[in-house]
Amino acid sequence: MKLKPFLRGFGILAIVLTVIPLAAADYWWVRMFDYPHIQLTILTMVALVVYFARFNIKSWKDYSFVGLLAICFLFQMVKIYPYLPHNDYEVGNASAEISKANTIRFFAANVLQKNKNSKLLIEELKKENPDMVLLTETNSKWKSELAEVTSKFPYKVEAPLNNTYGMLLYSRLKLKDPKVHYLIDDSIPSIHSIVQLDSGKEIQLYAIHPTPPMPQHNPSSTDRDAEMMMIAKRARESKLPVIVAGDFNDVAWSGTTGLFKKVGGLLDIRVGRGFYNTFNAGSNILRWPLDHFFVSEEFRLVKCQAMAGIDSDHFPFYITVSLEPERAEEQIPEAPTANQLKRANDQIAAAIKKQREEKEEEQKKNQKKQALLQE
Repeated sequence: MKLKPFLRGFGILAIVLTVIPLAAADYWWVRMFDYPHIQLTILTMVALVVYFARFNIKSWKDYSFVGLLAICFLFQMVKIYPYLPHNDYEVGNASAEISKANTIRFFAANVLQKNKNSKLLIEELKKENPDMVLLTETNSKWKSELAEVTSKFPYKVEAPLNNTYGMLLYSRLKLKDPKVHYLIDDSIPSIHSIVQLDSGKEIQLYAIHPTPPMPQHNPSSTDRDAEMMMIAKRARESKLPVIVAGDFNDVAWSGTTGLFKKVGGLLDIRVGRGFYNTFNAGSNILRWPLDHFFVSEEFRLVKCQAMAGIDSDHFPFYITVSLEPERAEEQIPEAPTANQLKRANDQIAAAIKKQREEKEEEQKKNQKKQALLQE
């Protein structure tokens, strides 16, 4: 086999995988390429380096090809650079002398519904002793098995489901007016609540777990994107400091998450600190950050950590944040543009239209079945 055609094919693969996510489409086979930007950056760099093994300085084709690879590599690097450890944080470090009455220790984990080993999670919760716990992919079995550790929390919101979208929230801190909402799909819950800190100050919490754009879940990202935009708009309108937590089924650097941050006026605790990859715990290569904590400018970070495995396909994610509104002016995010707000509203409208059409189609099918039975 000739080496140069092979190297060129390798390079073309890197270019194609870089370009696919740029398509303005919400099909799962397009959106799935949002995820592996870390791996694509490495792939493109390798393709660029090895191609020089057969580079012909007299060939304009080689110059053009290397130029394309270099552009792809730079594009990939721009995507992931904010999440490299470089100390240029979106959410600044907490003050040296923080008030414990204004801090929250928050533990979030996608447990993997079919996971039969709840003991590892129970051990982690006992060891960390968090103020708040958010658990996704939880059904009644998980709710029951975790009772020995969750029963100590005086406040709870439980929405166990058997469809891998069940959600459980437990809190030592007082929850005021907690509600379970079904924003897009009547089988996909989110939890919204005011949380009262030990100091008496209040914050707004949104916990979400939208569907991923995968053929076995949802063939498009329409529902996921719309739920994120709905939460972003609520966060923007909130008069209280905001925390949004959960398994977003989206990576930190995607266009959807970027728009979510802009519209919501939110900050990413990962920026400047590292990837903190939480998925896939079963692979040492294909990993990326799917579980997130986004906060408004009133918060500062004390600690963040991807925890040890719990036999789930996700690693738990743990943060401690400090409410410091007196320093909010130092990290106020840029306001969204009119075009960004329009895009968010368009995504919401597209999902509502899709849900309406699906219900109408289901009604037509049921009517046909009834008609056949009557005959």
